Amino acid sequence: MSDPMGTFRIAVEIENPARPGPRRGLGEVLVDTGPELSWFPAAVLESLGIERRTIWCFRQADGTVLSRWTGPAFVYAAGRTATDDVVFGEPGDLVLLGARSLEGLNLRIDPVSKRLVDAGPVPAATAA
Repeated sequence: MSDPMGTFRIAVEIENPARPGPRRGLGEVLVDTGPELSWFPAAVLESLGIERRTIWCFRQADGTVLSRWTGPAFVYAAGRTATDDVVFGEPGDLVLLGARSLEGLNLRIDPVSKRLVDAGPVPAATAA
């Protein structure tokens, strides 16, 4: 689903890596390469038993700083899966798929078609 100004939204599923099996789907997740981490509603993460592990501080565009819990999750999007730390979003927070999840999924944004596509081969170190 497309939004104005070049943004778009996709469906995402979340799973608890400590208890694989049940997943929760989220529609209308904003794809956003600005934020490092993905933000999902705390109620969804808690319903899967995902553990709050670390508090991160985030600076908003207006300069204010807020704190949020993060925890590990399996993230499923565009036919791929990755493990990432995700933010326990509070009411009023955006629900978004961030840059680190996109990198873990090895997906990139195609700005013309407004969809996620394969990012191609991943760089690797070579032995000298």
